[in-house]
Amino acid sequence: MKTRDEALANIAATILDLETLETRNSDRLDFHELSVWGIKAALEAAYAAGRAGAQLTNGGEAAGREAK
Repeated sequence: MKTRDEALANIAATILDLETLETRNSDRLDFHELSVWGIKAALEAAYAAGRAGAQLTNGGEAAGREAK
């Protein structure tokens, strides 16, 4: 099972094409232009990862619940 930070770094790398989520103290490296559809895809992936993690920790209890 991935840690939260590993999951976020993976989403940032694969969906947002970000090299790292670490602060590098450089505007050129720390600020990025991103499309709204890319941000939406990253948020959806993070939501899905959180939901999957909750299902693992709750023994599937959260499987039938929907976001409000």
